[in-house]
Amino acid sequence: MTRSSIELLEYVVKAADDKMAQEILALDMKEVSLLADYFVIMHANNNRQLDAIAQSILEAAEKNQQPVKRVEGKDQGKWILIDLGDVIIHLFNEEEREFYKLERLWSDAEQVDVSGWLS
Repeated sequence: MTRSSIELLEYVVKAADDKMAQEILALDMKEVSLLADYFVIMHANNNRQLDAIAQSILEAAEKNQQPVKRVEGKDQGKWILIDLGDVIIHLFNEEEREFYKLERLWSDAEQVDVSGWLS
């Protein structure tokens, strides 16, 4: 079953929030990049939480029959990239997020209000 990219974004945000991901930010990339409709940027407080968030997102993708195109960085514990096609997730440890500042790099992308999906 094919889901719209906004539905995909919603369950990704909820899965991350479920595992207490920090400062979840979604950017609408449709006018900015051909890579994906949305980028999701977040961070974890430690490596165990980083793994738990990644696992939660991957399980949500599987449950929703969403193919996972690529997962990178899972072994380094600093920056995990999960490519779900229309939604690309950047999951950082706090220092890496601060260092790379993807929010600033993609500052021309409009932020998506995800507050309604957070508990």
